[in-house]
Amino acid sequence: MKINAGAAKSYAKALFDLARERNQADQIQTEIDRIAEVMAADAELTDVLGRPWVTTAVKQQIAKSVGERLELSKLGADFLTLVATHGRADHLVAIAHVYRGLLDAAHGRVRARVRTAVPLTAADRTALGQRLGRALASNAGSAKPLEVVIEEISDKQLLGGFVVEIGSLVVDGSLDGQLARMRERLVKG
Repeated sequence: MKINAGAAKSYAKALFDLARERNQADQIQTEIDRIAEVMAADAELTDVLGRPWVTTAVKQQIAKSVGERLELSKLGADFLTLVATHGRADHLVAIAHVYRGLLDAAHGRVRARVRTAVPLTAADRTALGQRLGRALASNAGSAKPLEVVIEEISDKQLLGGFVVEIGSLVVDGSLDGQLARMRERLVKG
């Protein structure tokens, strides 16, 4: 079934609002990630919960069983049951992704995917995170730096340096990028 981004966003926002109201936002993030992991790994489970001819009672029982196995809180279990009974179990990975974005924004956090030729040292990772946090905060007009959570990917095809992706923003500090820009300038004259 095709994922409806609007539906995923609506479910995530509703869950986030309830979780914040109950001071469980971080706990629910952990739970929704576990649920999404199970759904992503078990296509048959997701498929059964998405079938329109499977009764609501059966979907509720399956969701309850999954909730117990994952040791979910009442809110997490109720949310899983709601999503399952509405035939949106296939949306859980997208819901978890949107929820993470909402939680990050509430905590003043951004996630950065960093591709490097060689793994970063702990000091390099910290320094890069701090520089990115200050730069992003100043671009947003904030005096307080943002917390940057770095997801590092080693890319043996890079000659050196790094490429940072934060949402749609790409910062290319790689040797490959520098050579490409130099090539472009030479071609233009």
